[in-house]
Amino acid sequence: MRISELSARSGVALPTIKYYLRENLLHQGEQIAATRAEYDESHLRRLRLIRALLEVGKLPVASIKQIIAAVDDESLPMHEMLGTAHYALGPTVEPEPGEEWQAARAQVDRLVADLGWSVHPEAPTRDELAQTLIRMRQLGVPVDLGPYVEAAQKLVSEVEMDTIPFQGPRDAAVEAMVLGSVLYGKAFDALRRMAQESESARRLTDAALNDAVRP
Repeated sequence: MRISELSARSGVALPTIKYYLRENLLHQGEQIAATRAEYDESHLRRLRLIRALLEVGKLPVASIKQIIAAVDDESLPMHEMLGTAHYALGPTVEPEPGEEWQAARAQVDRLVADLGWSVHPEAPTRDELAQTLIRMRQLGVPVDLGPYVEAAQKLVSEVEMDTIPFQGPRDAAVEAMVLGSVLYGKAFDALRRMAQESESARRLTDAALNDAVRP
C-alpha cells in the first residue's frame, strides 16, 4: 500500500507518519521508485504499537524509542523485550535515604521471595511498592497486602497473560501487554471504587435504618 493508504487504514495523519519515519520509530517502506515506497501489514502493526504507547501508555518519545529498539532486536528474548515496555509504564521512584526506606524495601524483597515470584532484583516495581508502603504507614493506613496479592496473581495468570501473543509478532505482543496493563488496571481501579461506593451505601444505609427502628 502507498503511504496515503497506510494513513487512511491506520487513522494516523500523514505528517505524523512521516515524523515517525524520520525518527526511526517506523521502519522504512520498500522503495519501488525514487519518490514512492510501499508499506505492508507490519507498518500497520507498528503504528498501532506506537499509538498504544503514546495514547494509552502516555510514554514520551524517548521511552518509545527504547521499546521500539527492543522490539526490533530479534536477539532479545521475548521476556526481556516485554520487560522493557513494562518497566517504562511505571513511575520513576528515587530511593529515599534512611532506615525507613531500607525496611520497606526489605519487606518488598521478602514478599517477592515468599511468593516465589520471578521479579528482577532491580525492577522499578520493587521501589514503587516500597514507597507506597512507607506512605501507608506514615498516613496510618493498614498494611495488609494479602488480598491484593491474591487478586493480582489471579487476574494476571488467568486473564491478562492470555491476551498476549507470546509467539509474535513482537509488535503485537508489546501492544497487547501495554493495553492490558494500562486498561485492565484502569478498569480494575474503577470497579474497586464502584464497589467501595456500593459497600459504603449498604453499610451506612443499613446503619441508618437500624437507628430509625430503634425505640
